[in-house]
Amino acid sequence: MKSAKIIKPTEPLTIENNDDTPSIKNNNQVLIRIDSAGICHSDLHLWEGGYHGAGGSFMKVEDRGVKFPLTPGHEIAGTIEKIDENVSQFTKGDKVLVYPWLGEGTCPACRVGEENLCDFPKTLGIYQDGGYSDHVLVPSFKYLIKIDGIDSDSSASLACSGLTAYTAVKKASPSPGENLVIIGAGGLGLMAVQISKSITNANVIMVDVDDRKLSESKRLGVDHTINSLTTDVIKGIKDITNGNGAEVVIDFVNNSKTAPRVLDMLRKRGKYVMVGLFGGELNLSLPTVPLRAFNISGAYTGKFSDLVELVELSKLGRIQSLVSKKYQLDDVNEALSDLKNGKIIGRAVFNP
Repeated sequence: MKSAKIIKPTEPLTIENNDDTPSIKNNNQVLIRIDSAGICHSDLHLWEGGYHGAGGSFMKVEDRGVKFPLTPGHEIAGTIEKIDENVSQFTKGDKVLVYPWLGEGTCPACRVGEENLCDFPKTLGIYQDGGYSDHVLVPSFKYLIKIDGIDSDSSASLACSGLTAYTAVKKASPSPGENLVIIGAGGLGLMAVQISKSITNANVIMVDVDDRKLSESKRLGVDHTINSLTTDVIKGIKDITNGNGAEVVIDFVNNSKTAPRVLDMLRKRGKYVMVGLFGGELNLSLPTVPLRAFNISGAYTGKFSDLVELVELSKLGRIQSLVSKKYQLDDVNEALSDLKNGKIIGRAVFNP
């Protein structure tokens, strides 16, 4: 089996070749031959060893229970290679998407189907070896979704970027005609544009610093774009909203530069959904929140049932995953560097 591993944060990933592929040890497990593995910003955080917190602090992933060496990669699409013959839902050769946000099964979140918020998570590619490989052993067939009719490259990123964007839009739940601001036209933001246009009738405003990405968001249906490097973003949003501000903001960057601006661009009763993990801190005037009745919340990936819904939207052609670049596993360090340096528009995948 060939895999790319993080041996130690900040150091180049190592390619390992092992003649042995994992074997199935119980009737639930499934061996997947990986066709496509998405390259995600969360993988960058693992590679860098953590997240930048308040006051220049650094939140180490190892303090969250991550152990190295680790094969990252949680956006996995592939083909079933080995499965128990008594499993009726799937068979060898089925094309599937893997739900990676595994929980331990007994905590309050797991008991209501929110394994992504498990108190003791076991996520593939974060807490156990994942998709930067040619094979992955999935603990149970219950985490698989058939992807007949959509290709592996475009479906892989649905498991994280698509699911995260879908959950954020559902949590934001803008009403028809309301103004939804999306901050960050990366892979998540561009997916959120499509989802917003597919399931809401909101007026969508995209904010970013890259005109190329803003142009792509416009192609996908955004109503207004604002380059926050060249335009007063608060004034721009106030002008678009007749001076009222936006009803909803989804922040896919969520750092010390974007967060303070959000409160100035929201109207009364506005919703602020934080998604990005780029780090920093927010100095908040506490009376502002009750006086303006703001609703501030976080969104982190989503439930298995949400991913099922998202795959159906993809099968219906209502969303598309924008895979702009493909890499071989041997190019893993180049791929992560490209992502870090903003060279990838949309999403990228490995084809092991």
